Amino acid sequence: MLFRQDVICATAGGAPGFRGLIWLMFPTFSRRKLLRCLAGLGLVPGAALSQVKEGAGADPVLAKDGTVLVRLSSLLRAGPAGRLLARITFPETSEPVLGPKAHEAGHRLLWKLVFEGRAAGNHGDLYENRDRGHSRLPPEAHPQLTHVAYDTEAREAGLDYGLAGSVLFDAPLIGNSSTAVRDGPLWRSLPRLALGQPGGAQHLYQNYLAGQIHVYPEHRDHDREHGDLIPANTPYFLISQGSSGSDRPHLEALAMILAAFRPETKAFLYRNQLLAPTVQMVLRRSLTAVRSRSAYLSGLAHPSVIPRDQINLMRMVQLANALTPETVPPMVRLAVLSEEDAVEGIDYFGEGLSERLFDTPAAIARIWRSHAYRRSMTVSAEATRDPNGRAPTFIWQVLRGDRARTRIEPLDNRGLRARITVDWQLPRPVPGRPEIRSNRVDIGVFAQSGAQDSAPGLISILLPQHETRRYGPGPDGAMRIESIDRQVPPDGYADPVLFAQADWRDDYSYDAAGALLGWERQGPVGRMRFDAKGRKITQGGPMPVRHMVNRPSGAAPRIVLKEMPGEEGE
Repeated sequence: MLFRQDVICATAGGAPGFRGLIWLMFPTFSRRKLLRCLAGLGLVPGAALSQVKEGAGADPVLAKDGTVLVRLSSLLRAGPAGRLLARITFPETSEPVLGPKAHEAGHRLLWKLVFEGRAAGNHGDLYENRDRGHSRLPPEAHPQLTHVAYDTEAREAGLDYGLAGSVLFDAPLIGNSSTAVRDGPLWRSLPRLALGQPGGAQHLYQNYLAGQIHVYPEHRDHDREHGDLIPANTPYFLISQGSSGSDRPHLEALAMILAAFRPETKAFLYRNQLLAPTVQMVLRRSLTAVRSRSAYLSGLAHPSVIPRDQINLMRMVQLANALTPETVPPMVRLAVLSEEDAVEGIDYFGEGLSERLFDTPAAIARIWRSHAYRRSMTVSAEATRDPNGRAPTFIWQVLRGDRARTRIEPLDNRGLRARITVDWQLPRPVPGRPEIRSNRVDIGVFAQSGAQDSAPGLISILLPQHETRRYGPGPDGAMRIESIDRQVPPDGYADPVLFAQADWRDDYSYDAAGALLGWERQGPVGRMRFDAKGRKITQGGPMPVRHMVNRPSGAAPRIVLKEMPGEEGE
């Protein structure tokens, strides 16, 4: 196993497979370089997009009668990594903030605040439906929202459907898509699709800074049958419990939070790229089950998926309106300073597979592929910047997982850095949802610099719970791997995008001092033996092998062993 002490920082527009990729690698860790790198990640959407000059391209599109028609020809390739930018101009409107059917306590409070001029309303806010009307927020429910429509050319290019992707807007936006990949071996919800594809998390982070939040149903990804299948926890979207139509209560909550902010607070949030992080904080701090600060700092407030019965409009409106520019919390920015790197072909198998799912400033995700019993990483929140110039302190909390097997050691008085150590652990119930099990460890990092705790930066580690592992103590008492059966049980499930099929069992052997000798493999082709360097033991001596990931069209990926007789063994 290797120990990595590099800092890898992509520009917010950069991700594998995307044009405009820039990777900065610092072979020797420098905190100054880290801070400079992460500070640059703020120079993307949000207020920065509004600084595109009038002469930079096509004129802004004028909204009319509550709708703005986005034409493909009017889009600028001015966003990060060449993403398309839509610039919108909003005419004045006399429309009410809510429709005539809004009579709940939260609605009445919002009516009052807007009437008195103490709340901003939704003028200048966009709503984007991305399922072509399948589950649409009714225009009459929030008359001040401007609805996004796409012209024929843009629709033919698929810009209006499914995951929010290519287009960024220079205005706050909420949206939804009640769609999913329903058929075939790669079935999944849109959140699972986004987090599992190259560059998906980076796109989501850009949307987040731009003040754009979408809602997607979990559709079979958060149920009794298979548990929580979302591979990482992020603040970049909301996931509703259920399928088509389950997203509409969340859309209403988002619209009302945006409307309830004070005018000066809303402008401050958007200008400082804090609108989406603050909306997440308000929504989660106001969930029905979250009645205290300690509850907010726990997994109860930060589930992957939020059921509609947890949405409390009254509390959300109250908290949103109570915020002032001076009391806005910062957005936590994280970076991994060091971690242990597993070696493919020895610690795990599958060329091209990695234990790094993604690294973004507000969310980090890892996949536990290695046979190691314990893993650790050191993470920094030093790049966090308070919008009012305060020096925040940080609270590191285990939000999900076995607390006895998940340890956090702050490395300074303010909690700027911490060492996280996680031992192999079994699935546990989702906080507040005992009927749903999770194979993920979540850690939240909260900034505290005023009256409110921030939305957390999130660190997730996904464990392959379809595997059957047995660990035992070595001569020094440290736990070590004894066997791994990688076959998915008949009643089990493993995400084939993240875990290619491997239908074999490995039994490991050690010498008297505890050093690894190798392993014996039992699978469909019989028994094979490998030495500690991952070479297949043959009559002619050790032979190098490769574990290739075969990706047939329309089928789940599978790991196949390829012998390399022409290569010299070490």
